[in-house]
This record gives sequence, C-alpha cells and structure tokens, in this order.
Amino acid sequence: MRYWLMKTEPSVFSFEDLRKRPRSTDHWEGVRNYQARNYLRDEMRKGDKVLFYHSQCAEPGVVGVAEITREAYPDFFCWNRRSKYYDPKSTPEHPRWFMVDVTWKRAFRRTVTLKEMRDIPGLRKMKVLQKGQRLSIMPVTKEEFAIVSAMGMTEER
Repeated sequence: MRYWLMKTEPSVFSFEDLRKRPRSTDHWEGVRNYQARNYLRDEMRKGDKVLFYHSQCAEPGVVGVAEITREAYPDFFCWNRRSKYYDPKSTPEHPRWFMVDVTWKRAFRRTVTLKEMRDIPGLRKMKVLQKGQRLSIMPVTKEEFAIVSAMGMTEER
C-alpha cells in the first residue's frame, strides 16, 4: 500500500463534495502535470490511502482521508472540446491524461494546517512542505500519513 496527498481547491471540489457523491466516490480528473500524471497512472493502486488537502483557501491543510478505489484510466474530459481539460493531442487510442477514482473515508475533527505541519519534526521532509513543490498529487510516507491522521483526529492544536 502507498500513501498520497491530493490537493484540491474547496471552492472547486471539496472533501464534503466527495462525501456527497454517489457511494462517496468520484473520479479525480484534470491532472495536467506530467509528474502528477505519472504518479497517478504508474504508481497509484486500489486501496492506497489519501490525505485530502484543501488549497487556495483561508486555512490550507489536510481535512480527511480518502482511498483509491479504481486505478488509472483515461481522463475522458481531454476529448471533450467544451471541457477546460480538453487536449487535442490526446486521443482514445493514445491517451495522454489519466484519472483514478477516489472514495471518501473519514473527515478529520479539524483541519491539519500547512503552518502546523511545518512545526512537526516528523514531517519536515514531507513534499508538500518543500519549497517549489506545487504538484496536486504527491507521495507521502506511511509515517507522515500516520502523523497527519493522528493530528486530524485530535481536538486540540
């Protein structure tokens, strides 16, 4: 099993939006960075755990846990000329972009903020905390996942 951090803007698609989907599951479309695509396409597996991260908001941070429930398949939005994710170089025969299905598992009692994570010694190497790391999908270690999950389930900061 692997562990991931997936970032989204809550004004676009929030953790609560995921919970409200049928079976609390939706596809994670729109990845248009090759490194993030490679993680998604080549490394994510069914059963992998995800730290769901809200970005571009008043309090950026991890808000809950999700799970990969379907491995990579072509992102069909890239073939829709009306989609903001349209890519004329991607074809059904040779897809360039992929998506996975993600299922809501549990919300944290509180947001584990980016600022707070920076102060935890066991998280200092976490990719989301490194300068210049702006990918929407990043691997995390089992230990990082455990630390952030434990923090999210506590009431205090």
